[in-house]
Amino acid sequence: MPRPSPLVHAAVALTMLAAAGCTSDRPATTASQAPDASSSAGPAAGTGEQSKFFVQADYDAQLAMRGQAAQGPADKPWEQAIDPKMVDTATHKKDGPYEICFSNAAVNNPWRQVGWRSMQAEVALHKDIEKFTALDAEGKDDKQISDIAELQAKGCDALIISPNTTATLTPAVKGACDALPVIVFDRGVETDCPVTFIKPIGGYAFGADAAEFLVEKVPAGGKILALRISPGVDVLETRWSAAKVAFDASELEVAGVEFTDGDAAKSKGIVSDYIQRHGKIDGIWMDAGATAVAVAEAFEDAGLPVPPITGEDQQDFLRKWKDDGLTAIAPTYPTYQWRTPIIAALKILKGEEVPEVWNLPQPKITQETLDDYLQPNMPPLHYALCGCEDLPGFPENWGGKKG
Repeated sequence: MPRPSPLVHAAVALTMLAAAGCTSDRPATTASQAPDASSSAGPAAGTGEQSKFFVQADYDAQLAMRGQAAQGPADKPWEQAIDPKMVDTATHKKDGPYEICFSNAAVNNPWRQVGWRSMQAEVALHKDIEKFTALDAEGKDDKQISDIAELQAKGCDALIISPNTTATLTPAVKGACDALPVIVFDRGVETDCPVTFIKPIGGYAFGADAAEFLVEKVPAGGKILALRISPGVDVLETRWSAAKVAFDASELEVAGVEFTDGDAAKSKGIVSDYIQRHGKIDGIWMDAGATAVAVAEAFEDAGLPVPPITGEDQQDFLRKWKDDGLTAIAPTYPTYQWRTPIIAALKILKGEEVPEVWNLPQPKITQETLDDYLQPNMPPLHYALCGCEDLPGFPENWGGKKG
């Protein structure tokens, strides 16, 4: 069964981009304009058809994992695993030093930039990595397919892949698995051929954490606006799938489901339009929090209080939450997961067992824990769960200041 669908060297400098990092297997369109944007995988409800990515067993497993303790070092969540099923990697064992290669979907948003810095710093910790070669697909499926083929031909000892999209990249990943050990992380593909698939608990848990918060905080009959980045990426599709389950079972009204492309101005414009159209929006659900501050500002510009809102662990949102006393929650998709593929690649090449599906812890930030994640010395677009505080060059290499 397929797994659930959740040349530059390491020293290359990154360009900070504001564009969204998630792309799709299908053109983006607003759900209100095209309610069939997700393929039918279940009965229709007020929020439309369920996504073709929805798998009931995976949904149930992820929601259950939210209450399970992780195994591993208490102070290193990027090395922990929830309910791991270990696989033998003896056939991949070889002597070092090693060349590890990485096909990256993109570094085109702050979340990916924070993660990429952390991955490079993790590489620097391991003297048995002789060479680390990374190719950036720039958010383009066709380029990543070409990149994967190029890296296969280089004689890499192991290949890490963060897929740009799910279905389109699956054949390329399958082809790579025939040539060398493959580690997939962040976004999934529709094959179980990689030695390990690394991810936090997943999109269902993220989406459910956010939706359940709104069901609790917004009075019955309240109108929810759901903001999504784009369709076709498994981890984003499952976030909305889980939210849809919660909203359909609630007494809340989902006034609209809109794709924002992760653009702050577009997100703000959509919210302003809905405020004008409906007079009042009682809650905001988001499948990613990078534009949460812009969304909150749309209410302020309209002279309205910011309703209960979901965001993410980006510092600008956490600061606004604290300073303005918002009613909020921040589900997370921790950027510390970017450290784990390097650790996994070395374990595999040394013949050590790794989890077949490496489920990392996925905390949520609540009002009670907000102060624990605020980092005044870090820039607005930094993600709190980077797991990078112990890495060489922190905080300066992540844009922060000492002290």
